[in-house]
Amino acid sequence: MGRGKPLKRGGAKRPELRRVLIYCEGECTEKHYLNGLRSDLSGLPIQIQLGPEHGVPTALVRAAAKHQERAPRSRQDRFTPYDEVWCVMDVEAPAPHPNLDRALREARQHGINVALSNPCFELWLLLHFQEVRGYNTSEAAQRLLEQHKTCGYRTGRKHLDYSPFRPAHPDAAARARVLREAAEQGHRTNPWTDVDRLVDGLLEQARTARG
Repeated sequence: MGRGKPLKRGGAKRPELRRVLIYCEGECTEKHYLNGLRSDLSGLPIQIQLGPEHGVPTALVRAAAKHQERAPRSRQDRFTPYDEVWCVMDVEAPAPHPNLDRALREARQHGINVALSNPCFELWLLLHFQEVRGYNTSEAAQRLLEQHKTCGYRTGRKHLDYSPFRPAHPDAAARARVLREAAEQGHRTNPWTDVDRLVDGLLEQARTARG
């Protein structure tokens, strides 16, 4: 009897994972949250970098653009380009960043996504615990987050416990969408955030990778 063709292994081929580069401002709040999220999604190729200057959106975007450009030639980046690049930024209040609009334009020119919060990233964290409807300064949002002691957040303390945020993400994302739907001036409306777009994308990729 002649030898037949070798049997092929069954099963669908696993989808290729998208490489994601995230630049955030040099504050520990964003860093601790994103590192906690990355630990939950172990196996996903996520690189988190702190920007060069805290509070300067254009500097953050330009640093991300340079990293994106050099990645295919960089040993640190495995000589591989990133499929998605994100900058996590704040509008700030009561005085918005004067060069924010320029930073957003430059991000679009380089194909960089922006996860933006008005007034600040702490709003996104706060939405995990409660609805936020009225105007808040950055300082007021930080004080409100301090009241939720389970996350360990303190304005003068360089620490954030990610674990309380994990199960509350669906609520936070839903509240963020409600804020955007009600916003008459887009990200210039306070409160406003679209950090959920970044997080939802990573969670969806993790679900796809698990099959």
